[in-house]
Amino acid sequence: MYLKKITIQKCSLWVIAGITILILSACSEDALDVSDTEAGFVSEAGNIQELSPLIAEAEEHPGDWLAHGRTWSEQRFSPLDSINRDTVNDLSLAWYIDLPDTRGQEASPIVVDGVMYTTAAWSVVYALDAASGKEIWRFDPEVDRSHAVDGCCDAVNRGVAWWDGTVMVGTLDGRLIALDAASGAELWSVLTVDLSQPYTITGAPRVAEGLVFIGNGGAEFGVRGYVTAYDIASGEQRWRFYTVPGNPADGFESEAMAMAAETWSGDWWALGGGGTAWDSIAYDPDLGLLYIGVGNGSPWNPNVRSDGEGDNLFLSSIVALDASSGEYVWHYQTTPGEGWDYTATQHMILADLVIEGELRKVIMQAPKNGFFYVLDRETGEFISAENIVPVTWADGIDPETGRPNIRPEAKYWETGEVALQSPGFLGGHNWHPMSYNPETGLVYLPAQEMSFPYSADDDFEVKSLAANLGVDTGVARLPDDPAVIAAVQEATRGHLAAWDPVAQQERWRVQFPGPWNGGVLSTAGGLVFQGTAAGFFKAYDASTGEELWETPSQTGIVAPPVTYEVDGEQYVTVMAGWGGIFPIITGPLSLSSGPIRNVGRILTYKLGGESSLPADNFIPAELPDLSALEIDEELAEQGFLVYDRYCGACHGAGAIGSGVIPDLRYSSLPASPEAWAAVVLEGAFADRGMVGFGSELNNDDAEAIRNYILTRHRFALSQLQLGTE
Repeated sequence: MYLKKITIQKCSLWVIAGITILILSACSEDALDVSDTEAGFVSEAGNIQELSPLIAEAEEHPGDWLAHGRTWSEQRFSPLDSINRDTVNDLSLAWYIDLPDTRGQEASPIVVDGVMYTTAAWSVVYALDAASGKEIWRFDPEVDRSHAVDGCCDAVNRGVAWWDGTVMVGTLDGRLIALDAASGAELWSVLTVDLSQPYTITGAPRVAEGLVFIGNGGAEFGVRGYVTAYDIASGEQRWRFYTVPGNPADGFESEAMAMAAETWSGDWWALGGGGTAWDSIAYDPDLGLLYIGVGNGSPWNPNVRSDGEGDNLFLSSIVALDASSGEYVWHYQTTPGEGWDYTATQHMILADLVIEGELRKVIMQAPKNGFFYVLDRETGEFISAENIVPVTWADGIDPETGRPNIRPEAKYWETGEVALQSPGFLGGHNWHPMSYNPETGLVYLPAQEMSFPYSADDDFEVKSLAANLGVDTGVARLPDDPAVIAAVQEATRGHLAAWDPVAQQERWRVQFPGPWNGGVLSTAGGLVFQGTAAGFFKAYDASTGEELWETPSQTGIVAPPVTYEVDGEQYVTVMAGWGGIFPIITGPLSLSSGPIRNVGRILTYKLGGESSLPADNFIPAELPDLSALEIDEELAEQGFLVYDRYCGACHGAGAIGSGVIPDLRYSSLPASPEAWAAVVLEGAFADRGMVGFGSELNNDDAEAIRNYILTRHRFALSQLQLGTE
């Protein structure tokens, strides 16, 4: 069997009776391409070719983590309890792996029969022995790094799906690939998007009824969202559901699209409309319903998108579909006519709750808009909603209609004024998964307190190599005043909340200095696990929020932990690696939790673990000496405008990086206008993900940006000399 694009760590190989067995000791860090290798590997946990449990039987296999949220309910609760309040102090590192890329790590690993399947940045898939961390196989889809220009939020991937011996992954460049779980061999691959448009995939696929479901991203740039179902066995498309209507002249794909079109105005289809379903999907096997979370509008500004009119279905909605056919069943829109990037793509949890004496089948979500929602998952009926963070854009949710009471001053596209709103576009809760513990009745969620000044862009023009928001992001520019910067950092915070979904009240809170802390796991051991942006992995008492255990991770953690069991021992694993949109776009705010080293890692813990991380010998970079270079201040000011539109989304506000993508203030490239232009215009670093912008920018633009970067270097140098950088 030929294994396409597979690498296995270079090791000693023993061939016995025609079966290749990897002796996983004395392995080097180099990768070896392997061909003509028999499928099947023997791990310390057993033969992974044997028939494995089905997701429908997940409750009967508590030692596995079979689906993204362990079960189809997406509760991210484990009944394992060997690691508990009494034993957690004995938890220590069992094994770790350093990953090759220092980009964000957001995956939720799948663990089946002692084998862990996970992804790293750039959609690379790993199969590991879950007890030892030894690599079984690795699959690199060889994503063209230049495709990063189409991604709003780093080259991340949130994991694989597993179904009866098949592992599936969505890639940043829009492919859905099925792999043999035993060998990593590619079974089939389909392109799920039109590559002439700026689509991406960062979310994990979901599986049910022999189908694999995948959405996409790209609404910041201008696309039309949809979710597609493919046959797991063959890769053939079974159905596709668009989340927003297309051009009426082309006809509507369904009655649902015709209905949705009545809520739009103008030429909404010109920039796609948005509504990408880039993350959360849940499935109810009893109802046969698939729930998809739908994203923001494209552009954000409703005046540009839809003449400022209509609810714009199904933006910012939870939509229930018939899982087998993709037919529309019901929807609930969290933010009608949204104009603030308030997506409803955030984690959805299915549970049965007693509400006012009646057992209700509910779906719960805390979308970006700052409210926590409880809906009837059979009908979509609104049950309740309360804000989990300070909210200024609405005065609560009408209990009769379920619609937000939007404040007139929040509609910047109508007032023509700057509207400072909470939450900001990164939300009161972002993609980081929550967890529901049926024993405590609480939802544990990573919340964040952030604001953003929204202002309509009166000079908006569509660009193919930049985000198309229709808002003037330049109004968020911070002055070169350390006191102001420190004050804004202080106001940018995050916390772990224990939320009672029945009473719609917070029961306890753990406050953090900054936002963008990791996803959450809760267990029958009475524990809540979470990683932090400050570089720690922690365990809390699920009832009280008391911190019971912590360990340094030497890097920020944004991913959710999982737990599993091998040979009677319980393990807890988390992907570690600072990244995602908050670190790459917010500049000085990304340092709210303090400066952090960025290392991609898989960290696995057990009681009495005997491994340890290497010494943290992190040495901060030094600013190059560019003080002799002349700066054209007027040109630099023009450079800010170009930088803000084209560069800031990756290199950060104020050109301040946080260790994910190179900090341009520390680059020596601005010393040479020629070298600078070669990178910015000609794409000299395209193989690293930095494409050339010469199709939209010219030499004058490049020189203006260079002068702006020199002003940022000068300010950083002055702060360093004052001891405040």
